[in-house]
Amino acid sequence: MGAIVLKNYIGGEWVASQSSEILDVHNPANGEVIARVPLSTAEEVNQAVAAAKEVFWEWRETPPLIRSRYMFRLKELMEERFEELARTVTREHGKIIDEARGEVRRAIENVEAAAGIPSLMMGYNAEDIAVGIDEDCVVQPVGVFCCVAPFNFPAMVPFWFMPYAIACGNTYIVKPSEVCPTSQNQLFELLDEVDFPPGVLNLVNGAKGVVDALLTHPDVAGVSFVGSTPVGKYIYATAAANGKRAQCQAGAKNCLVVTPDAVLDRTVAAILTSAFGTAGQRCLSGALVLAVGEVYEPLKALLVEEASRLKVGDGLDDTVQMGPVVSRKALDRILGYIEKGLEEGAELVLDGRGVQVEGYPNGYFVAPTIFDKVRPEMVIARDEIFGPVLGIIPVADFEEALSIIANIPYGNAASLFTSSGKWAREFKYRVRCGNIGINIGIAAPIATFPFSGMKNSFFGDLHGQGQDAIQFFTDRKVVITRWF
Repeated sequence: MGAIVLKNYIGGEWVASQSSEILDVHNPANGEVIARVPLSTAEEVNQAVAAAKEVFWEWRETPPLIRSRYMFRLKELMEERFEELARTVTREHGKIIDEARGEVRRAIENVEAAAGIPSLMMGYNAEDIAVGIDEDCVVQPVGVFCCVAPFNFPAMVPFWFMPYAIACGNTYIVKPSEVCPTSQNQLFELLDEVDFPPGVLNLVNGAKGVVDALLTHPDVAGVSFVGSTPVGKYIYATAAANGKRAQCQAGAKNCLVVTPDAVLDRTVAAILTSAFGTAGQRCLSGALVLAVGEVYEPLKALLVEEASRLKVGDGLDDTVQMGPVVSRKALDRILGYIEKGLEEGAELVLDGRGVQVEGYPNGYFVAPTIFDKVRPEMVIARDEIFGPVLGIIPVADFEEALSIIANIPYGNAASLFTSSGKWAREFKYRVRCGNIGINIGIAAPIATFPFSGMKNSFFGDLHGQGQDAIQFFTDRKVVITRWF
């Protein structure tokens, strides 16, 4: 019996796609096909938008307090199916099961945050702005929004946006990653159980054709995106050209600065998790270690020693510390960057190529890889590799480290490991990155804070999560009143 073909969810019903284009979805640990995903048509996008538009006013007029109760019901169902959801993430993406559990937990936390919508959507007012005249600012929903989701956090990322959008009174369409679509399809089974009014939430599987249809549809008000910088630029420009709001979280090249007074053992542990967690496939992964002065040699030795001990394998094995990368294409790209680093003259002090995982001959595995003597101008120091490849750059002092960060085109995250309050303040004050860690390897904001980003890591004005999300999914209407 072949793998199941995923369906779209439109107007409260599961609907088989009419597309003849269907892709296989692989388990990256063993290469097996676990599902098949259709690349839906523009007409199917039109159907989803029509369903979302039709129910918008009914949903918009639903009191926020009642909308928040749907969030509580959704949280309850996600808690009940927590482990099942986590295992689905691991099977389609490859990350180890503890990382998948963390991803599902972050998704739930965004549902919890959105449940506070009765207070989050409150406006403000002023009496007597002139004699006998009052002024009010009312916060209102906008219409139909959509999400173009990435493969690396297939369960979590749509929940940076969707819970806030619908809690605010908008209707929504999710386009999951065609590489990792199964967890989002499973989550929509739970959303179906919550029993939202038909059309409030819709799912359309697909690839670029679906994205273009959403971006150009006149009834779509805005788009949320997470993915690579080239695609983020394209989506931002296309959305803007079609009069839409856009928040596009894009690529990264994150630096981890280590000063001589850092607590070395704790620092190394944090760097390993940052660089090799989820096999380096996250926009917050540490990619470059900037080792300041005399810390360089002992830091390098410890990083190589500890990284070489990490166990690579199937993420569903509780003893495994790093899973496979997501696809054969991703594996080939990462191996190509390792070759490029060697060509550029970097020193490969830990080679993760050719790792063999017993019982998994067809998995997409590459072990932790570390380059030493990386120079800032190298391709491997500037491109987003998006894999378990860490570069070490020795720097003379703190100022040189900040200069390197300033010249990197991305601005997603940066971390400093130090015992100095002075350098910590200088770092967070001067570094132009959206998410800053001080003795933190993964500077991941919780649900009530925006997931920030600067430079080529973000296109737009308002980020996902927290108050930024509330502002993105609402309009402010000013009412000036005088009674005779």
